[in-house]
Amino acid sequence: MRVIALRHPVRWASAAVIILLLLWSAKVLVTTAAFEWDVVGSYLFNLLVLDGVAQTLGMTALVLVIGIIGGAIIAIMRLSPNPVLHSMAHFYQWFFRGTPPLVQLIFWFNLSSVFPKFELTLFEHTFYSISTNSLMTPFVSALLGLGLPLSAYYSEIVRAGILAVDEGQWEAASAYALTPFQTMRHVVLPQAMRVIIPPTGNEAIGTLKFTSLATIVSYSELLHTVSSIYNTNFQTIPLLIVAALWYLFLTSVLSIGQYFLEQRFAKGSTRSARQPLISKFWSTILRQVKTA
Repeated sequence: MRVIALRHPVRWASAAVIILLLLWSAKVLVTTAAFEWDVVGSYLFNLLVLDGVAQTLGMTALVLVIGIIGGAIIAIMRLSPNPVLHSMAHFYQWFFRGTPPLVQLIFWFNLSSVFPKFELTLFEHTFYSISTNSLMTPFVSALLGLGLPLSAYYSEIVRAGILAVDEGQWEAASAYALTPFQTMRHVVLPQAMRVIIPPTGNEAIGTLKFTSLATIVSYSELLHTVSSIYNTNFQTIPLLIVAALWYLFLTSVLSIGQYFLEQRFAKGSTRSARQPLISKFWSTILRQVKTA
């Protein structure tokens, strides 16, 4: 029997179209004078820009801590048989998922309009008082305005991961006399992490980019730092490209971390995450550095 190789004309045609589009994009990037790549290169590692990158990373890490811990607590409350805890968690999700983060940022920054100061008063004697303006700094406002909505979104991710674990796992753990806490920690969560990790990586990348909203409350993250520079020298497009390049680099690093976390928690599963091209690239670079 003669074996004839399977042909893929659509695959080759789509590959040719993609290559042509890439070549056209490269030509536009190189020949467009407005991009001013020499200005981009001079500001890419500017100390002010690097400080903005550090502030962005710090804000991202803290917002993720608030979102992950708060989201886990809210998810457990949603799954609780206690109607009070369940209702409180549902209201929390409804409110913080229903209002835009930008609105919340502005609200927290202007909280002094509602509460001029916070006081601890007992029997008409004030033990402690602090001005809201001094308390709600741009940093605190950004932390609350980004962290609280993230916890509401992340709670649904955790809840979905827990519900994805078969109920028989709970019954088996109960048969071994494990407490609910031990069952959650040693049985349910290790299995739920396969479901939780991919959207967690997505939320981490989204949080990194959402920190740019903090510029509205004058927090000195990457976009605010870049905008303060181009408001002085009027090099708007090159400096926006600088910010975009840094965001692309940081999100690529987070994507690589997400891949390795997925591999870690996919042990024992018949399906594993496919390594992204950017991860393959950096893995090859790291192997070459180790062997050099």
